[in-house]
Amino acid sequence: MASRRLAVLAGLAVASVTLLTACGTTSGPSGSSTAAAALGDREGTVSILAWPGYVEDGSNDPAVDWVTPFEDETGCMVDSKTYGTSDEAFTLMKSGDYDVVAASGDASLRLVAAGDVAPVNVDLIANYAGIFDFLKMQAWNSVDGVSYGIPHGYGANLLMYNTDAFPEAPTSWDVVFDRASENAGKVTAYDSPIYIADAAVYLMTHKPELGITNPYALDETQLAAAVELLKVQRGSIGEYWSDYLKEIQAFETGDSVVGTTWQVIQNSVTTGNTKVVLPEEGATGWSDTWMIAANAKSPNCAYAWLNYIAGPEANAQATEYFGEAPSNLAACEFRSAGSCESFNAGDEEFASKIWYWSTPIAECLDGRTDVQCTDYSAWTTAWQEIKG
Repeated sequence: MASRRLAVLAGLAVASVTLLTACGTTSGPSGSSTAAAALGDREGTVSILAWPGYVEDGSNDPAVDWVTPFEDETGCMVDSKTYGTSDEAFTLMKSGDYDVVAASGDASLRLVAAGDVAPVNVDLIANYAGIFDFLKMQAWNSVDGVSYGIPHGYGANLLMYNTDAFPEAPTSWDVVFDRASENAGKVTAYDSPIYIADAAVYLMTHKPELGITNPYALDETQLAAAVELLKVQRGSIGEYWSDYLKEIQAFETGDSVVGTTWQVIQNSVTTGNTKVVLPEEGATGWSDTWMIAANAKSPNCAYAWLNYIAGPEANAQATEYFGEAPSNLAACEFRSAGSCESFNAGDEEFASKIWYWSTPIAECLDGRTDVQCTDYSAWTTAWQEIKG
């Protein structure tokens, strides 16, 4: 995969120019264009693939609708589809049916390497300026200094615990790893190959001799250590979760008492006996990115959507509804009281403790060149072995 990155990048850069009415547009170090560019006429429709809750038009709840204002403002009618996992999104983008995708970091680099998404000219997106700098031009949304999308929302994969089972708040992930057997059958974990990175974060602190400096850049020895840790943990897992509603239910019934979670899940548990903590080792997390298909049928409406959803009001509505921090600081003015504080929005110290999901690739993301790292396909195979 890594060996194809530069070739893919060059090909997509050429393809992106044909989508717009531009003159001599090239990408500079910041990912923005170095020559004037402009959008063409809007096509009238845009097809969007996204996580549930990212593209709400009032059909699920009449009070929750940021799509209709976009359609009224731009004349681009939205056709949207939701997906349940990053693997599903990656597969669906192969169909060529979608102009835009909201991709988490465990899918974004795969989409780039596969040639499914195009570079994004941020000079054509006025609201890009308002996005937190610490979310821009990161490993999961750019390649070789070129932007491949617009940050949407972000959050940490926190440790949730039952206060009856843990009268004293845990401070380490050891309660789900080395001490998991103390709550055997009631430990839960996220059901995805990317969860291997959670084990790697733990090993960074507790097995420094492994030399892990980035949980998404694991050579074969480092991956083997993470897999072994997770195989031991498997004996204490009651259930793995990917549907957050199932985790809510498991904590409410007491079937789960400790495990990885999202802030929105803890906010939704009704029993009043759960809390969350960001452990001392740090945590994995996500920063989702709006990306444009390499062969988008409606590229101009796609750009209009990226600019709209990055704006303060739409970004506020979408991220609060989903349960995550916004990418735009001004969005906090449009969210409910205390909402941004609850999700640590704009807190760079908190954000610095998060290892945002990034697609593992053979070219080590930590900069090593003397070894080859394991890619996502190797992680997928390993995850199947872990679960048995």
